[in-house]
Order: sequence, then structure tokens, then C-alpha cells
Amino acid sequence: MAFPHRPDAPELPDFSMLKRLARDQLIYLLEQLPGKKDLFIEADLMSPLDRIANVSILKQHEVDKLYKVENKPAVSSSEQLCFLVRPRIKNMRYIANLVNADKLAGRTRKYKVIFSPQKFYACEMVLEEEGIYGDVSCDEWAFSLLPLDVDLLSMELPEFFRDYFLEGDQRWINTVAQALHLLSTLYGPFPNCYGIGRCAKMSHELWRKLEEEEDGEAKGRRPEIGHIFLLDRDMDFVTALCSQVVYEGLVDDTFRIKCGSVDFGPEVTSSDKSLKVLLNAEDKVFNEIRNEHFSNVFGFLSQKARNLQTQYDRRRGMDIKQMKNFVSQELKGLKQEHRLLSLHIGACESIMKKKTKQDFQELIKTEHALLEGFNIRESTSYIEEHIDRQVSPIESLRLMCLLSITENGLIPKDYRSLKTQYLQSYGPEHLLTFSNLRRAGLLTEQAPGDTLTAVESKVSKLVTDKAAGKITDAFSSLAKRSNFRAISKKLNLIPRVDGEYDLKVPRDMAYVFSGAYVPLSCRVIEQVLERRSWQGLDEVVRLLNCSELAFSGMTKEEKASSESLRLILVVFLGGCTFSEISALRFLGREKGYRFIFLTTAVTNSARLLEAMSEVKA
Repeated sequence: MAFPHRPDAPELPDFSMLKRLARDQLIYLLEQLPGKKDLFIEADLMSPLDRIANVSILKQHEVDKLYKVENKPAVSSSEQLCFLVRPRIKNMRYIANLVNADKLAGRTRKYKVIFSPQKFYACEMVLEEEGIYGDVSCDEWAFSLLPLDVDLLSMELPEFFRDYFLEGDQRWINTVAQALHLLSTLYGPFPNCYGIGRCAKMSHELWRKLEEEEDGEAKGRRPEIGHIFLLDRDMDFVTALCSQVVYEGLVDDTFRIKCGSVDFGPEVTSSDKSLKVLLNAEDKVFNEIRNEHFSNVFGFLSQKARNLQTQYDRRRGMDIKQMKNFVSQELKGLKQEHRLLSLHIGACESIMKKKTKQDFQELIKTEHALLEGFNIRESTSYIEEHIDRQVSPIESLRLMCLLSITENGLIPKDYRSLKTQYLQSYGPEHLLTFSNLRRAGLLTEQAPGDTLTAVESKVSKLVTDKAAGKITDAFSSLAKRSNFRAISKKLNLIPRVDGEYDLKVPRDMAYVFSGAYVPLSCRVIEQVLERRSWQGLDEVVRLLNCSELAFSGMTKEEKASSESLRLILVVFLGGCTFSEISALRFLGREKGYRFIFLTTAVTNSARLLEAMSEVKA
């Protein structure tokens, strides 16, 4: 069953305009090098570029050959070279080597560097150091909003998470502010704004500055979207670390959805070829199962297969005229549906094979025990066994982080023992990864006397004793505390269930984790929407270490229609998971809202931990 929206649910804005804008801007930049040219594209820009401007569009604008930016020297005979790259130092070195090699060989060509989504001063410094700043022209392709689906926009910046939450690098905040500014220019101002987290606060302030500078442009525009939420990923690591069990999340965990499409291998396609499939609302079969708990998907697909067969069988008693109509009007649609159906059945079978192999039930049971704080010793033994059997380095880390965050840090004895076993099992090269996880607050060790109550009293003392300057230092040392248990109690994240939780007819957002846990980020949004502010959530905000960092702002313009007030944009800074998207789609259906998602990138537990890892897979 897809989530049928209530008849009074508001219409979603049309985001195809964003694609057209991005395409027109790119074409404009390419046209500035008139004549034939070769285009060098960075690997992680290939998929987004493909969604905006395919090869034939590039060819129309005289792009002759396409090359991937990689470590080997490029062989291009063109007189004009264009580079479409992310603003990274290594790319500047690559371009510099190419230009300098040309200089040595006495070749003169034209070079253009297009940075996406923006250029950084550091990149221009490198070009200057390498002595080629005068030889290349630099431009920006301010492309930072890719519509992956009718309600999902991605900035496709997976490095945002590591850069900000580990390195403390704030350079992408400007990109976020620019993206929000573009949205408010196209779709009208946002009457109500709520945010939580340091990154959210900075993005909001910079965005407001941009709005003030261009005051008057959006004036008088009717708001299309009534509320906007800005959330930092680090206020809720738990949700991102849990195994996903809704269909779309499972497909992402198993096959990796990249830029809205997935590569299904021969084990899914039942042929010797792999197939790239676009997963969005246009795939009718997928749209009906994407938000479903996996246990319901198979039954749904087999029912669908039976219905399809019945429609095919209608041909039997047809006369020639009916047959002609059937072939011209219905057959194509049925064949398309048939193809998608067999693909998703193949994907389900493949997921089931993989999941039984690694004993999924046992894993989920351990996760639920960690979330509820039961049988901690048993769970720790399970993690140790996982490490000893060398199941997977990322999975083992994930469980250790989940244990650490739900328990507010590991007791020193457990921390040392798990870390030692991990390094012995998977190799000492993972040592730096532990340091990163600790810095980001994902895997920490309790300091003596750091029981929950001690930390809580420390925090409340700090909040009352607002000594200027001191508060930030003290806060940054405390920010790593997760207080998950206390937050969980306050917000009722672990639903009390009488009898069996019926996953076929979900009663709350907890269904995305088999009824065991309501995603913290989604619960916070639900609570703020009910109150229309953070009032009454002071205790929760304090436990999230965000007393200084939760804000809500209303614009003066009260012209928002009741329809737009039920349309809500949620911005995840540092990535969001398909489980959170499914949970909020469910909440929207229950309360008559429609949610739109904007994320720096779609993430899951593996991507999150790979970003923190110093060992490249």
C-alpha cells in the first residue's frame, strides 16, 4: 500500500524548475568556450550531471569528448579543455599538472575550470602556487539542489558530514544558505522557521543575511511552503545508526542507492546483466512499497503479480476491435509494470538471502535491546562475537557506536576491551578511526564520575551559571554526551506496546523500526509542530546540549494560506536516512501535512561510518 494522502493534503511544489535552472546555467558556462571542447568531469559529479544534462545535451553545445578526472595523465587532442570539478585541492593539482605539461611541450590551449557548487579561495591559492592562475579561467556552477523525487531534494554533498561534524570545517554553510535563498526566491518566503544545532543556527543566520541584502525581491510573494525545519545530524545519531527495515531503506543498505538510482546486479535481474533503475514516484510498483515495512512487501508483490495475470488473461475472450484497443492502450503499461514487478521481487529475494546469511533477526534483537537499555551485558557479548567472527568492520563499529550513544559512553573497561579486540580482529590501521569517532561523539568512554546524573547536574549548573566565554568551552566538552536514555523517556521514543505491534496497519512512526523506536529527529519535528515553537521542550533541548542552539523565527508576513501551512520543508544538515523520510511521510498522512525533504546527501549507517573511517575500503 502506498500512503494515500488525505484528500485535503496540499499539493507539492513543482521542483523541475530547479533542474531547468541548473541545466541553463551549465549550458551558459559551456557556451563561454565557443567551439569544440573536451570536458573533464569529477567522478562524483557524474551521476548528478546525468540527471541534469545528459550526453546528447552536452554534445549539442560542442562538447566533443568526455573524460573522468583521475590519477592518470589525460590524452586529449582538443584545443579547449573544460574541467567540471568539486572545489578540492587534489583537483587543482591535477589541472596544474596538465597545464604545466602542456607548457613544457610548448602547447597552447584554452582552459576553463567550473567549480560546483562554489569555488573556494584555497583552490585559487593552489592554482597561483602552481603558477597557472593566469592560464585558466574560473567559474562557478552554483548547482546545489537536485530533485531526486517529487518530495526529495539533495545537495549531493556527502563530504558535508565529515567536513563539518568531524573537522569543524564551515565552508559548506554558505552553500546551504545559498540553496535556501534560492528556494525562498522561487517558492516564496517561509513564514515559520525552526532549527536545532550549531550548524542549523549558522546556516539560518547566513541565509537571513542573504535575504536582507536582496530585500524586496521576494516581497509580496505568497509563501508556498509554510514551515521550514533545520536539523543537525549530530542531534540524532541513533536513528542513522539503526538497521533500516522499510523497503527503500533496505534497498539502500543492501545495494546502495546513488543519486536516486540503483544498480541491480545479475542476482536481481535473473540475467547475466546488471541494470540501472531509477527509484522514484514514477515507478508505480516501487511507489506503493517504498515506505512499507519489509515484512509486508512480499505479500504485496505477489498479490500484484496475481492482479497483473488477471489483466493479461482478459485477452482470451476478446474480438478483434477489443484486442486492437487492448494492444494500443493497455499492453505497454502492463509490460512495463511486469518488468518493474519482477525486478522488485528479485530485489526482495536477494535482500532475504543476504539478511538470513548474517542472521538479521538476532542483529535487530540486539539493536532493540540497546535502544531500550535491556540486557546490556548480553548485547556487549553479541558485539564481541561479531568482532571475533570478523563479520564486517563497519557493522561492528556501528554496533559499538550504538552501544556507546545509548549508554552515554562506554565504561572504561568495556571501551578498552572492545577497542583492543577490534584492532586485533580487523587490524591496527583502524586506530585513527577510533580517534575520529571519539571526537565526533559517536564512540566515547565515560570519565570517572560521569554517571548520567552527574552530567545532568553539571549541565544545569552551566545553564544557570552563564559566565561569558566559559559556557562555550564547558559546552564543547559536554557536547559529546548523548543523554539518550533521558531524551528517550521525555519524548516517549520507545512505545509501550500491549500485545503484538501490527506492522500491516502502523499506528505510529515507530513502525519504521519494527515498532521498537520512534526516530528522535522525527519526534522532535512532530512536537515542535504541535506547539508551533520550542516552548515546553526546554528540557529536551537541554538534554540535546542545544540550549543555545534551538531557534524559531516568524516572518512578519502573515499571508500564508492554510494550504501552505500544511506544507513543511525539513532540512537535514549532515544527511538523512530513508527511514526518517518514511516516518515523516507517515506522520504527514496521519496529520494532513505534506513533508518535503532537503538533505546534504542521503545517508545510512555504513556511509556515516565510512565518512569517519581512516581506512579506505
